[in-house]
Order: sequence, then structure tokens, then C-alpha cells
Amino acid sequence: MTKISRALISVSNKEGIEALAKELQSAGIEILSTGGTAKLLKHSGVQVVEISQYVNSPEILGGRVKSLHPIIHGGILALRDDEQHRRDMEEVGIKPIDMVVVNFYPFEEVIQKQGATISDAVENIDIGGPAMVRAAAKNHRHVTVLTDPADYEAVIKELESSGSVSPEVNFKLAVKAFSYVTRYDAAISNFLGSFECTGGRTKFPASYTLHFQKLMELRYGENPHQEGAYYRRPGYTAPAVSTSKQLQGKALSLNNIYDTDTAFEAVKEFKGPACVIVKHNNPCGVATAQNPCDAFLRAKECDSVSAFGGIVAFNTDVDEDTATELAGMFLEVIVAPGYSEGAIATLSRKKNLRVMKSPPLGERPADGLDIKLVQGGALIQDRDLTSDEDFKTIEVRTKKQPTDEEIEALKFAWKVCKHVKSNAIVLARPGQTVAIGAGQTSRVDSVKLCGMKALMPTEGAALASDAFFPFRDGIDEAAKLGVKAIVQPGGSIRDEDTIAACDEHGIAMVFTGVRHFRH
Repeated sequence: MTKISRALISVSNKEGIEALAKELQSAGIEILSTGGTAKLLKHSGVQVVEISQYVNSPEILGGRVKSLHPIIHGGILALRDDEQHRRDMEEVGIKPIDMVVVNFYPFEEVIQKQGATISDAVENIDIGGPAMVRAAAKNHRHVTVLTDPADYEAVIKELESSGSVSPEVNFKLAVKAFSYVTRYDAAISNFLGSFECTGGRTKFPASYTLHFQKLMELRYGENPHQEGAYYRRPGYTAPAVSTSKQLQGKALSLNNIYDTDTAFEAVKEFKGPACVIVKHNNPCGVATAQNPCDAFLRAKECDSVSAFGGIVAFNTDVDEDTATELAGMFLEVIVAPGYSEGAIATLSRKKNLRVMKSPPLGERPADGLDIKLVQGGALIQDRDLTSDEDFKTIEVRTKKQPTDEEIEALKFAWKVCKHVKSNAIVLARPGQTVAIGAGQTSRVDSVKLCGMKALMPTEGAALASDAFFPFRDGIDEAAKLGVKAIVQPGGSIRDEDTIAACDEHGIAMVFTGVRHFRH
């Protein structure tokens, strides 16, 4: 058990620090501190010994050197049960420091500000803090290290009940401290690595460090014989499945999370009330409407068979009418930015239904990175966030011009297509998918699959293809379905053949010049 006689407190994030310091003082624990922390604690009535006074050495270099001193690090690192360590401490005049309460300069917050420079970042690289935290975590058998204000209360309770901190708690806090240092160093390395010697920036530094924190362990992975866990990137606050709160239902499975992420990212494409239904990581129905209830019914109409046991995402609050329709069928997960009281009451009758509430939706981000892990490595790329921009530069390549209604249907299908596994073909009318052909190894088969799966008339529908048609056979199959307009990236050596095929069938076709593969 670690008996606390002396604590060192030096924090950038001062949340809860006054209450902790007062509890330590009331327990008779001497408190050492630095700079702004010392000033705050003194103002709060806490007796503090400033480190410069404690080590008889002033803070120098504008505060860059404060705690980097043998008396500090010796007091943290000394093994209390080692005879040589005790002799060294006595000879040099070192007293043990049994608790280290430290968090670092706000490097991550600084670099997230618009126009953050290398100079801004460098001045917010903490040196003394990480050194003390690493030392305390290394010596966790004898030292309690606190880096997260969320842990203050538990340590206070332990001190109140036993007057000391248990080895189990110290070990847990040490592991958390090492993780904190790792995250901090990763942010520094990734940011500085994005600057090139020429002064320019690169999205892809020579090394890239990922850091995640475990949210929960899962019942199993993709299959029952695979173990699994769910992690989240620390500090990430944007609306996403990883930042959503589960309001009810069974524990999420790996497949639930994966599919819900696909559904939620797809529904964020739309500004008006929209609904996306996903099954096995592919949209099987997407629609917009004047309200979420109609959006859901229109989305389900596309493929009501696949919607059974699906994942449903909304970009607007779910009301009671919508909840009644949702509760009328078997679903795995619902995710939305909010729910009315009546909706919550209605959905609560489905005890196993997982209901997720996301943070409020705002503007879509202008950029960001997409990271996919492969065995032994990772693939990092820009996120595909361009669909709204694509139609600003469309090129009509056929004799037939698309009508205004067809343009709206093409825009809608194009947004959906971006979230469908390649090879992806989407048939749609304005605001509603008609059929979705996903994940086929040839594009023509994806068109045929739309015909096979369609539960609504395909005559007059618009078609989106995530990549170019390599042959005219896909156009011929689309014509059999009654397709009247097509959007595709273009870029095939046989583009003229597909254009000619569209002219033969009286189909309008536009090129975007942008591909939307999703593997």
C-alpha cells in the first residue's frame, strides 16, 4: 500500500484540482506545485510549497525548466525498499514524492486551431510533465500517478477509507498514465511529421501513430469463435457512431457497430429528413421525405425483405409516429440525433432493440482521413467527401439532355452510390432508391442484380454507377430496366461505345469525372 506523505501537483487542465488539493491537505499531505497551478491553489487557501523553493533553484528559460531536477525525479523514482536508494536519498537530501498529479500543455487543442503553426505547436510541447508522469508510472509500486481528473474522486475515497492507495489502483493508474503519454507523443509526432523541410505540408508523414481507447469488450467478433473489442479515438467529438450513446437494448456486436457506422455516415449526406437502411454493410434502402416517418417508409419500400433485421439511421430526430413504424418490424439498431419522449416510450417496448443517440449533426467536414488496417500495416487516404461538388462540373455526353427531375434523381443516386460496396449500381427516383446492386465482381452483374431485386417499377429510373462502364453491356441491361438517365465518372477507353449505346436507347448520360469506389 502506498502511504502518501507528499504530492506534486502541476496541471494544465485544472478541472477538479482545487477539491483534490484541499482533500490532500486535510489528510496532512504536503503539496508541491509550480507556476499557475501553485497560484490557483494558494488563492483557494491551499498551502503550497513551490518547486523552485523546494529544490532551491529558480524556474529558468521562461518556465521551460521547472521540475527537471534530481530532487524531484529522485523523489519520484526512488525505490523505498532499496537500501542503496535510501542511502542515496539521504546523502543528497531527497525526500520521497508519493503522488504525482500532472497533465500536459494542451498540444492537441492548439494544433486543432485554424492556422496553427510549428511555432505554436512547439511551445506547447510539455517536457517536464511527461518526464514526471513516466517516472511515477514506472515506480507505481511506490507512487500514485494521476493524469485524468475523472480519477481524483476514486483516489480520494481510497485515501479516506484506508489512508493509502492500493497496488491494484496504482498499477491501473500507471497503465493509464503511459497511455496518456503515448497519445500525447503520437499527436506531436503526427503533427510535426506533416511539415516538410521545404516548409510545405503533407497529409502523410513518414510515420503515423494511431491511438485508441477501449470503450467495451464485445461478445465476439464477426463470428462467435473470434474475440473482439470496440475502441474510440480519444478526443474525437464529431457526430459518429463512436460518439453516440446507447439508450437501450442488447450490447452492440462488432457487426452492429460496423453496419451502423455505414448507415450513419450515409444518412449524413442529406440535409432534409432522410433515412438509410443497411444490411450486411450495404444500403438496401435510402429515402428523403418531409418527415422521418415517411423517409423510413420510402426507404423500406426499396427492399423490405433485406430491411428485416437491418440497421436504420436518421439525420433528424425520431418522433412517435416514426417509432411506431420502426417498432412494427424486427430491427437490430436505430441511430438518430434525438428522440421524442413518445418515441422513447414506444421503442422501449422492444427490449432487445439497440437505440443509439448521436451528437447533434452539423455541417459535413471539408476534409479528414480514412484509415483502413490490413495485416501488418495500414492504408491512409482522404475521406471521400466530394459528392455534393461532383454535380457542379457534370458533363452531358449524350444527345438526350437529362430533365430537371432526372438530374435530381441522379444527384440522389450518386450520393447513395458512394456508400455502396463496389461494383455499385443504384437505381433511384428523386429522394428514393428503387434498387441497389452491390458488391458484384462485374459491373453488368450489378445492373442485373438491380433488376432481380427491384420491388418497385424500374421504368423511368435514374442510374448511378460508382465507376465507369468498361463495356456497353451494362448500358444495354439498364435499358431493359427502363432506365432513362445515367451518371458515371467516365474515363474508360470505351466511353464512346457506352455513349453510343445510350444514344441508341434514348438514355441521357452525364459524366462527373469523379469515381466513388468503396471496398
